[in-house]
Amino acid sequence: MIKTVGIVGLGLIGGSMAKSIKKCSDCRVYAFDIKESTMKQALESGAIDGRLEDLSTVDLLVVALFPQDTVNYVKEHAGQLHPGAIICDICGVKEKVIPEAAAACRASGVEFIGCHPMAGREKWGFENSDENLFSHASMIMTPEGADEQKVQELEDFWKKIGFGRTVRTTAENHDRMIGYTSQLAHVLSNAYIKNPLSMEFSGYTGGSFQDLTRVAKLNPVMWSELFFCNRENLLRDVSVLIDRLEEYRQALLNNDPEEMTRLLKEGSDKKEELLRKKEKEQ
Repeated sequence: MIKTVGIVGLGLIGGSMAKSIKKCSDCRVYAFDIKESTMKQALESGAIDGRLEDLSTVDLLVVALFPQDTVNYVKEHAGQLHPGAIICDICGVKEKVIPEAAAACRASGVEFIGCHPMAGREKWGFENSDENLFSHASMIMTPEGADEQKVQELEDFWKKIGFGRTVRTTAENHDRMIGYTSQLAHVLSNAYIKNPLSMEFSGYTGGSFQDLTRVAKLNPVMWSELFFCNRENLLRDVSVLIDRLEEYRQALLNNDPEEMTRLLKEGSDKKEELLRKKEKEQ
């Protein structure tokens, strides 16, 4: 049973995780962040019970760092946890993280379970963390090779602190899907806002502009690392998007309203199909 949780990294996700755990459970939460100002905020706000100093006392260690930092931390510290403890990452990529991290944990008798909370916002840092960030959100888990009892224990824990569902998949499929559903959306939004007309939008939009540009604001260092960790998947998705955009461009160049209507209907029908599928899942 998970009674004591350690969190390494108190940014948006790590900080929200701490607050959610304190709000929804009676678990003790201890954390570490390299920024002393962040530690002070977390302690004063009651988001954590104290500093994470002894890893052997935690039942679950959440490593909320960038991908390579996560691998490095797990390899260096896995041996300090008690046998049977769980370590999970919360990285947005898995194939670059899991092999080394899981191997280090197995060597120490510790269970490693890859996780990725499907929740976030365009702001980062502990100051933007929120105890309700994960409410009804999906938690993707990549538990390949992990003990089923430990996986179930962690699934139950995620639901206890507010997640609406957990989805199990492989590291490979996770990265394939996230390249499309998350990373490509950030690339598109970031590129779209670079049109010089973006600075003149005021009064000329009913919401479409705000919707499409919301995730243009991001942590560039983190997202660049994520993109290159998932380079092949994202490169393929960007290429597919360019091909689709070229179809609309050609319809305009050819002054072909009929083809444009066909393209628009095709996209609209696809959206309707997705909505029907979503309704069935609810």
